[in-house]
Amino acid sequence: MPRPSHLHPTDLRGFSRLTIDAVAGLTDLVEAMHRNIASTPTLLGKQPSGRTGGITGLVYSSIRGMTKLVGGGLDAVLGRLVPLFGEKHSSPEREAVLAALNGVMGDYLEASGNPLAIHMRLRRDGHPLQLDKTALSSAIPNAGGKLLVLAHGLCMNDLQWKRQGHDHGAALACDLGCTPVYLHYNSGRHISTNGRELADLLEALLANWPVPVKELAILGHSMGGLLARSAWHYGTAAGHAWPRRLKKLVFLGTPHHGAPMERGGNWIDIALGASPYTAPLSRLGKIRSAGITDLRHTWLLDEDWHGRDRFARSAGHHAVVPLPEGVLCYAIAGTTGKQAGDLKDRLIGDGLVPLASALGCHAERDRNLMFPADRQWIALETGHLDLLDRPEVYERIRRWLD
Repeated sequence: MPRPSHLHPTDLRGFSRLTIDAVAGLTDLVEAMHRNIASTPTLLGKQPSGRTGGITGLVYSSIRGMTKLVGGGLDAVLGRLVPLFGEKHSSPEREAVLAALNGVMGDYLEASGNPLAIHMRLRRDGHPLQLDKTALSSAIPNAGGKLLVLAHGLCMNDLQWKRQGHDHGAALACDLGCTPVYLHYNSGRHISTNGRELADLLEALLANWPVPVKELAILGHSMGGLLARSAWHYGTAAGHAWPRRLKKLVFLGTPHHGAPMERGGNWIDIALGASPYTAPLSRLGKIRSAGITDLRHTWLLDEDWHGRDRFARSAGHHAVVPLPEGVLCYAIAGTTGKQAGDLKDRLIGDGLVPLASALGCHAERDRNLMFPADRQWIALETGHLDLLDRPEVYERIRRWLD
């Protein structure tokens, strides 16, 4: 078997495009600051619009033109070289870098046609599954009727379910006899965009599974849980068969009502945008992806974000998406505190997701997910990523899925 590679030829092409885009973006940012300073606005005044004029404008225009010319030539050369090298097996290190990059700016990578953008697939051991009966039978010769789909979180990938030598999916296959498949997706896209695609993917998976599917379960870590809720909504609306096969859904540190991580970035945008002198710098804060901003508002449907400014401080109420009807839903929340209710517990939860958000609790009754007491559990002294390998967390999952 070929050795895994930390860098593919397509990566060179993708990173070269990002470099060219960064130069062009930086040119726009510097020109905006130049224009604002030259116009001598008041400290908290309105930011001037338009580009610079005269010789100054000609300079910036020339820089943009040369950048576009060089970028087009470089991309053409790399495009011819890539087929000569062929594809190599990817390394876990490369996969982790691409997952993080897609989480931060995956929507931009997809929109710009950058080869670094991740395409949604179901995988096993890092290898994509072809969704036809013959290919699935060959790839999974011991496929069973209990199917488990694992969906990773923001900036992560399917290989990262294995942590500290433990993989929830592999352990559940051994203990419960289920067959795990792992979702690999671009976590920088809108949750609803990924949700629609996942719904179609699950429909194709069940239609081509080598044996009759007796039971489907989904285990979603962090954003993966929101993706599952969105997929169920769209799958049901489309009349798919798989939502009727879904029996259990386990949420692992899922931010049902948002995460403070993105809210912090939003306040930076507001602070920088308050003055015309620093307003151009607020563009840097807006590099973060649609997937990240969706976590702030918990936007699970297309109509939640269509026509709205996703960087606005408040975007108003979004659609209420209840837990899947007829499905046994479970929530595991982590807290870095030593006991539920202490200061760490209330303020930071597992370090990324507050406890109330992970348990679906909300002050508004129609948004409170109302997990029954016996279907929610709190892991003490556990960080967000610790949920992937703590023995007590696994034991709870195993008990619920048995």
